[in-house]
Amino acid sequence: MEIGSFIKLQRVKKGMTQEELAEGIVSMSYLSKIENLRTEASPEVISMLCTRLGIELDSETNITIKEKCEQWFDMLFEVNDKEEIIERFNELNELMTLVRSDSLMLFEIHKIRYYLIMGEADNALEQINSLNEVSGNFDSLHSFYWFKYKGNYNSYKGEFVQAMRMYKLAEEKFKHVDLPDVQQADLQYTMAITHSKLRNTLETIEYAEKAIDIFQKEYNFVRCAQCHIVLGISYRRIKMYEKAIKHYNLAKHLGELNKSKQVIQLTNQNLGYLYSTIGDTKEAIKFFIEVIKDEEVQVSGRLMALTNLIKEYYRIQNYEKAQEMIIEAERVLELAKNDVYYKLYYYIIHTYTYAINDQHDKFTLLVTEEFIPYLRKQKDYANLIVYSNMVAKHFETVGRYKDSVKYYKLANLAYEEVVNL
Repeated sequence: MEIGSFIKLQRVKKGMTQEELAEGIVSMSYLSKIENLRTEASPEVISMLCTRLGIELDSETNITIKEKCEQWFDMLFEVNDKEEIIERFNELNELMTLVRSDSLMLFEIHKIRYYLIMGEADNALEQINSLNEVSGNFDSLHSFYWFKYKGNYNSYKGEFVQAMRMYKLAEEKFKHVDLPDVQQADLQYTMAITHSKLRNTLETIEYAEKAIDIFQKEYNFVRCAQCHIVLGISYRRIKMYEKAIKHYNLAKHLGELNKSKQVIQLTNQNLGYLYSTIGDTKEAIKFFIEVIKDEEVQVSGRLMALTNLIKEYYRIQNYEKAQEMIIEAERVLELAKNDVYYKLYYYIIHTYTYAINDQHDKFTLLVTEEFIPYLRKQKDYANLIVYSNMVAKHFETVGRYKDSVKYYKLANLAYEEVVNL
């Protein structure tokens, strides 16, 4: 990392103006040239600027910091134990405020990823905004992670079109950096997931297969399993159900070999959804129950399984069981108030609560005035089809045929959007 970029980054981090840093050392215009790499300052000037910033110039410590940073970056890449990640972060953060390190810029960029892993999206955005001022000085390696992690932030916020734009820029930068193939595979897997969110099925298959080729060579079977799940989702969407089941079973087998409960239960979740899609409610319920039986499943995964069970029991008119699932889902929902999909689960749970209890006014008001507008805003066409049809059928049952036709038409329009995606 160039010394001028380092000084600029540290100045911005400490909230200092160029005037405050330059006073009594150099002119503001000369400091601007140093920061923007238009001139090389003398060692004496650099030393005085770093002293004012409270930074030591210690090459030996810099080597230690570089090694510690690389270890920490790898932990973020694999998403390891959060307590250890936090401990390493605090140690590095303290060191970075005291010693000049060539790893500082990469450390600051990786903070975006760190905050997202911690579920601190506001801090991630603040970090992105703080780095915007110095991003013009990024080299290809910095730019690769910068675009990738900005894409991660957009994905976290559900802004998948913008995320894909960032990932494509990262993909272009990867051609100009010297990184292990597994880093490329991780980006390709991430792009496959994002294409899947955008319903770009052929592109999803293409990127998942590229990633799986590299993960296989690295003997990283957990990541292979994740790719198989993405492929299973893609083949389900194009109604190649046998091929989808094959990929899900491969994923589950690899998950069992590696004792990865996360992979196993994610596979069960998707198998449940597949069998629900083809109308095999009994099999669907079996797989969703496997998910909620596992106490280690994360809150979002548990909510997904519970809401799917509510739908399945409602479909076969087993309202007693549906009520049981609603009670459990409401309990879990209390633990998920910061989840990005909290509103979706809230609306699903209350929609079925009102439907089962024949609270017709509350049902129609919630679905037509809140839930459907939310789904339209989110461009969640799959759920828009389900709940437009649900409210249309209700209006048909109570003789409100004009309203019924309106929502059947909306369901058809949503279906066309899904087909065109």
